[in-house]
Amino acid sequence: MSAAALAEAVSAVGSTRQLAKAARRASRQLATLDAATRNAALEAMAAALLAAGPELLAANAEDVRRAEAANATLPEAERLSPATLARLRMDPGKLEEMAAQVRSVAALPDPLGRSLDAIELDGPGAPHTRGGLRMEKLSVPLGVLAVIFEARPDAVTQIAALALKSGNAALLKPGREVERTATALVRVLRGALAEAHLPQDALTLVLGRERVDELLGMHALVDMVIPRGSKALVEYVQAHTRIPVLGHAEGVCHIYVDRAADAALALRVIEDAKTDYPAACNAVETVLVHRELAAEFLPRLAELCLARGIRMHGDALVQALLRDVPTVPAVDDWHTEYGGLELSLGVVASLDAAIEHIHAHGSAHTEAILTEDAAAAERFLHEVDAASVMHNASTRFADGFRYGFGAEVGISTSKLHARGPVGLEGLTTTKYVVRGGGHVAASYRGSDARAFTHRRQP
Repeated sequence: MSAAALAEAVSAVGSTRQLAKAARRASRQLATLDAATRNAALEAMAAALLAAGPELLAANAEDVRRAEAANATLPEAERLSPATLARLRMDPGKLEEMAAQVRSVAALPDPLGRSLDAIELDGPGAPHTRGGLRMEKLSVPLGVLAVIFEARPDAVTQIAALALKSGNAALLKPGREVERTATALVRVLRGALAEAHLPQDALTLVLGRERVDELLGMHALVDMVIPRGSKALVEYVQAHTRIPVLGHAEGVCHIYVDRAADAALALRVIEDAKTDYPAACNAVETVLVHRELAAEFLPRLAELCLARGIRMHGDALVQALLRDVPTVPAVDDWHTEYGGLELSLGVVASLDAAIEHIHAHGSAHTEAILTEDAAAAERFLHEVDAASVMHNASTRFADGFRYGFGAEVGISTSKLHARGPVGLEGLTTTKYVVRGGGHVAASYRGSDARAFTHRRQP
């Protein structure tokens, strides 16, 4: 997209408050739609993405070109990291994956209007009433989501698909480095909404860094903020809004190699967890090895790391055991998310010590144990406090698509509302519906009070 076209897109979006009000109106219309209508719109979105492939890839190529050019002139502290550049890039395969995720969301069960509970409060027979008094708890949309993200083109399609399926409108605020890609994506998706006769304001782009604080101040119009990006971004959002925030600041993920681990299995899992996508928040950052296995296992792990270009950092015992391996510096900070081909290595005396280390230095994102000892595995899975815990599996499985959610709006390490990869269920709330026949509360007070039946209904 040219600079002129981008400027035109910015001028056309209107004030942030106007956009939020329009999104609120659209969200109320979405909440009334049946599942078939929402699914048809999602299919139209997926088809539109693939049809617009050349345009979308060209916009992304321009974003990448500008980011790389800026990196060549900026001080090192201000450059985009290799991990961020990796997230920014799109190719035909990535675009096909994005469209497939939209279709996978359409294939999921409808999250709205589900009866989560039903209770008969009173049966038929109350004076001056017709029939009984019944309460039902239903799933309903949250309303309006504000999503602030950095260098993640797929965040646009994931959020759009999950928001529409769950009856929510979305305000998308992309980072400057991905503005051209996001603008092109949103234009295509809004076109698909129009073709499906749905309100285009269900998906809106908000451009300009100065608009972040405006969004964060709109607690009367926005129901949830979802930051997707750096620790600094998430912490800024959390500190500057009264709106509920869904997300995680860091992904400091651990793998504990127990004394009863299968070494070949452990090496395969660690390799995947570190190298499959090093920039991902669910990539492993620290490997802890039981001391009874360390002398045998660590040299094999070091050989793997050297072959795959993984830079190792170790504690004193690791450095001693790997003294013949060149350049294994000490771990500067165990609470480090490298986001690249680097790994902290430590030796622990026991399962208890591993769990203690994880709780002291982890970010409650994803933790894994590699062991053939079923009792040790169960202790780890039950005692480690994290959004996802794994046994003999890569931390990379902590993902909404891999969990069968179709996609995810993000991963939450909060314990309130939603935790772990957040899909459709995390974008709904509840409504209590009470049906009566002229019932009044006064009938249930005093000497002649009627008694509630409180019978659970199927």
